[in-house]
This record gives sequence, structure tokens and C-alpha cells, in this order.
Amino acid sequence: MTQKRFMTGNEAIAEAAVQAGCRCYFGYPITPQNEICEYMSWRLPEVGGCFLQAESEVAAIYMVFGAAGAGARVMTSSSSPGISLMMEGVSYIAAAELPCVIVNMMRGGPGLGGIQPSQSDYFQATKGGGHGDYHMLVLAPSTIQEAVNLTMLAFDHADKYRNPVMILGDGCLGQMMEPVGFKPTEKPIAVPQKEWALTGASGRPRNLLKTLYLDPPILESRNLQIARKLQEAVKNEVRAESHMTEDAEIIIAAYGTVARIAKTAVKILREKGLKVGLIRPISLYPFPYKIFAEEAEKVKHFLVVEMSLGQMVEDVKLAICDKSQVHFYGRVGGMVPGYDEIVAEAKKIAKGTG
Repeated sequence: MTQKRFMTGNEAIAEAAVQAGCRCYFGYPITPQNEICEYMSWRLPEVGGCFLQAESEVAAIYMVFGAAGAGARVMTSSSSPGISLMMEGVSYIAAAELPCVIVNMMRGGPGLGGIQPSQSDYFQATKGGGHGDYHMLVLAPSTIQEAVNLTMLAFDHADKYRNPVMILGDGCLGQMMEPVGFKPTEKPIAVPQKEWALTGASGRPRNLLKTLYLDPPILESRNLQIARKLQEAVKNEVRAESHMTEDAEIIIAAYGTVARIAKTAVKILREKGLKVGLIRPISLYPFPYKIFAEEAEKVKHFLVVEMSLGQMVEDVKLAICDKSQVHFYGRVGGMVPGYDEIVAEAKKIAKGTG
């Protein structure tokens, strides 16, 4: 029987990580994700894990590197400026092909910005963020229950592809409270054996994890190996929700918190007789290009709504390839678009004035 608990998004993600077998957490406080650090500080010792508040985000991500290299399921979390500080280390983790989970509860920027919700880290999350040819796998929940489910999935993806996986949320998702369910855990989750991990070479050949390759052909080979692995993820791990798109004449595209608001807007617009649907990307990398491309064959207008000045809209345009008209509506600085604003924008498009 599933256990229901009333939790904030931050707390629920932390508990989900523990139930997924995470036993190491390294992080540094920053609003609006501090509850993850706080929760892990008392929860991990209960299960024999290690919590350590690092002296900085830079230190935290390299602690993650070390724990991942030793074969542990490990997580860190931060918010936008803190994630920026981690990005060199994320590139090293990707280069060494180490699994880990990183949570970003986005806040307004650029710079220190503010502590209110934002979605302006989309480029950073999906296009690399650090230097070199790599991608994180990126999952974007829109409810706290989905955040729990995707956090557990993130650890499996990280191990399967030996790659960092990011849970991309925002201040709304982290701070709101909802009832969430956890399956009873009668026995510890089985963490996969990692033959490549640095666990001591007694009785086996020596393992080596490195990111420096001074011989160009060898470095090229490493880059191509990472690319092949990510192509497998592109084939197998695309996730999206399509809502009322079967007969839609206008499709709204939104993810995370904004998608929740957009779904209300779709309901209102349908009641007013407008055929509007919603596509919600759940995996931001890999992005559901094919789903958008298929809808573009029959839909003339897409309305992309984001808490940014327009980032995911570029992937939507790339997917559609000029087959349909793409419109954009964004709020920034911690401002959250209301359903009435989305309704108004869709009406403009329907009237030909948008």
C-alpha cells in the first residue's frame, strides 16, 4: 500500500533520493532549495549515509565526483548561481563517465537575481553548461509526485548511461506542498554493481578514471564514445505529455510549473470553444522533437510559454522546421504567468492578432 505524506517539493525530492539508494549528499545552502540540504542532514545518517555541507558549490561538485567514482549513488542540489559554480565539475563528471544526480531549483537571474521562481536556466541545463562536448540528461517535473518519481528514475538513468542527470525544477515546485506517495520499502533498493568503480584493486585489474587525454585521436575517440552513449538515451528516454492535442488548432508548449498553469488555461479556452491543446516536455534532454514535428503536420500555431525571455522556444522552432507559426509569451525576474495571461495570448492567436 502506497504511503501518502504531505511534503514540500524539496523534502519530497530528498526522500525520493534516499529511497532510490542515494547514500551520499554534498551541497551548499542557497534559496530556494535549502530544504533539500536540511532534510538530507538528518535523513542520511538514519540510513547509514553521509551528509556533508561543503564550503562552496565548487567543493561540493568535486566531492560528488569522488563519491561517484567510488561507486556510490550520490546527489547534490543548488539553485541557479550555485549550479553555475558547479559547471566545471559537471563537465569533469561527464568526461569521466560518472553517474550522479543534480537538482536545480531555478531562481531569477542573471547574476544573483532574486529568490523567486524562474526557468531561465534551460540553456545551461540542456546545452551542456560546462565546457566540451557532453550533455546532461534533464528531467522536468510539474508536480511533487512527479518529482518523486523522476528523482528515482534519475538515479537509474545515471547508472545506466554513466552520466550526470539533472532534475530541473523551480522555486514554486520546491516550496509548495502536496500529498505524495512512496512505496513501502521492505528491503534496501538493489544498486547496480559498478565494475569500473574505484573500490580497491585487490583481486581484480586496476581501474582508472581520468579526463585528461593529450593525444588528439584518443580524445576524439573518448568524445565519440560519450556521444554514442547519449544517442542511446535520445532513442530510449524521450518523455512528454500530450493533453487534448487530438483536434487542437493551437498547441501550447510549456514545462514544469508553467505547464500546470497552461493546463488550466487549456480547460478555460476549451470551455470558450477554442480548440487548444498542450504538449509538456518531461525530458528536456533528450527533447521530444518528434512529437512536436508530428503535431506540426496538422497544427498551424504553437504558443510557447516560459518563465524566461525565450529558451525552450528555440527547441520548439527547431522541431517544427517552419511548418507552423511559433508564438512566444514569457515572464521573467520571478514573475509567474497567470492562466488569464495565457488565455489572452491564445485568444490573440485565434483572432489573428497574436
